[in-house]
Amino acid sequence: MGLELLVASAIGILTAAGMYLVLRLRTFPVIMGMSLLTYAVNVFLFASGRLTVGAPPILTEAMQYTDPLPQALVLTAIVISFGMTAVVVMIGLGAYLGGDDDKVNDPATDTSAEETS
Repeated sequence: MGLELLVASAIGILTAAGMYLVLRLRTFPVIMGMSLLTYAVNVFLFASGRLTVGAPPILTEAMQYTDPLPQALVLTAIVISFGMTAVVVMIGLGAYLGGDDDKVNDPATDTSAEETS
């Protein structure tokens, strides 16, 4: 029971911290929040293959084994998340260099000028 509680708590903490950072209005915290959410999903996928310690990852003569499919899914998800993080960092860097600001939200438009013309 101790290992399941630890993994469930880690997933919850990673998700909560990731959501908090995603809701910030700066580029870097949003990127970090997305990374934390990705880690939370990876741990969840890994835990879906039964949490066993010291068991072989393939079906052998052993009575208990670990399912290798979640491990393969997590490995694929890690590679994809590294690529997507690089893309998001480049988009954020381009927005910062192009506008001298790293705010995520759109600038407010002045509607009073449009009403007078």
